[in-house]
Amino acid sequence: MLRQQSRFIRILLVWLDMAVVTLALIVAHGVGKSLNWSLDDVHNYMWILVPALPVWHFFLVQQGLYSSVRRLSMFQFLTKLANVHLASGVVVAALIYIFQGDEVSRKLFLLFILFSFLLLACYRVLGLVGLRKARQGGYNTRNILIVGTRDKAKRFNQLLVEHAGWGLHVVGFLQVVDGPLLAEIDGHPVLGREQDLVAVCKKHPVDEVVFCAPGDRMSQVDESLKLLEELGITVRMVVDFWSCDSVRKELALFHDELPIMTFHTKTLDVGQLLLKRMLDVVGACVGLLLTALLLPFIAIAIKRSDSGPLFFSQERVGESGRLFCCWKFRSMYIDAEERKKELTAQNEMSGAIFKIKDDPRIFPFGNFIRKTSIDELPQFWNVLKGEMSLVGTRPPTPDEVAEYENWHRRRISIKPGITGLWQVSGRNEIDDFDEIVRLDLHYIDNWSLWYDIQLLFRTIKVVLSRDGSQ
Repeated sequence: MLRQQSRFIRILLVWLDMAVVTLALIVAHGVGKSLNWSLDDVHNYMWILVPALPVWHFFLVQQGLYSSVRRLSMFQFLTKLANVHLASGVVVAALIYIFQGDEVSRKLFLLFILFSFLLLACYRVLGLVGLRKARQGGYNTRNILIVGTRDKAKRFNQLLVEHAGWGLHVVGFLQVVDGPLLAEIDGHPVLGREQDLVAVCKKHPVDEVVFCAPGDRMSQVDESLKLLEELGITVRMVVDFWSCDSVRKELALFHDELPIMTFHTKTLDVGQLLLKRMLDVVGACVGLLLTALLLPFIAIAIKRSDSGPLFFSQERVGESGRLFCCWKFRSMYIDAEERKKELTAQNEMSGAIFKIKDDPRIFPFGNFIRKTSIDELPQFWNVLKGEMSLVGTRPPTPDEVAEYENWHRRRISIKPGITGLWQVSGRNEIDDFDEIVRLDLHYIDNWSLWYDIQLLFRTIKVVLSRDGSQ
């Protein structure tokens, strides 16, 4: 019954959302008309909804806004809704201007996105607030029985107390460990021992049983699962087998069949990664256009500085050890790689990276394009191919990776970038490789699309000021 109810609510939400998006276009047109914009009749713009409605629906689903959002904070919900409109706006705008050119007012389209966000946010937030108030008043709640009385069980209960708006009410605890039966845990009664599970569930209104038992007792859960299945009670488990505080955990079903616990040190948010890739493609196209405009001047200057090829390619290590060919405008003499061995003793960096001040292998114009980062413009081709990202970690050479300590290797668990936290934090003023790795790991652990955008703006500032360049 609960599943049927959830399905009905989801279908209702879909229809309401599509109606609100339609209303947003009508309101945007009305506001545009009141501002004396030269717009046709509203019916001439309703075709925009043909691509808009399915795209909006896709990203609303992708962001999980048709699943239960009772555990989302208001900020998390609005962030997800903003992501929906950012992604949907980009996709629909591209479709419109590919097939209709400039026939649609850009101001009207931007106003449509704005009103869609505001109207969806208002009605969804009002609904969320109303539901949470109702849950706090005892309506639409789920009764939880916690099996376990140790730290994990107490922490689980604490989370439910801190988030009363979720509508999850603890009816009591069951003691698993031996010893005298406790009277209560954090104000909730201990209703018996593990062997009393079925009797307690029959005596009290229990919607869900949450096992927070120690790992060495989980082997006894199998029989309880069968009994609870017969009673029609939902079972959840707080996994207590491993303690890995430095990584993210994710529990899911593989192919809707095998339960898989995943420990990962980088984001697996498909939506965020999709938006990052879209940003990379747009940025790469703009970067390649700029490269094409500057190419004749750069080519002439390089040829006058030193005879040899215009571009320099080198094998670099990408995501998870994948090898790729990284491209740059050549800034060094042709024999630079051979001369590197002679200069190894002068390396000013500590660790698996090579840098020296006033490198004699760099020809005069090479110094200019390195200080202005012009030499890295061809890497936009690597970004477009998906081998690199606009923002990431510096792509190392295989020789450098061979010298890595184990903890260094996490920096190559993501795509390398044209720019990154190291480049905007002093670049060559940092002479300790371990410090570079710490900056890279900080970026990986705190990554978000907004963080990438901030680093791109900081990169522009650093390039223009030439801070820390060499």
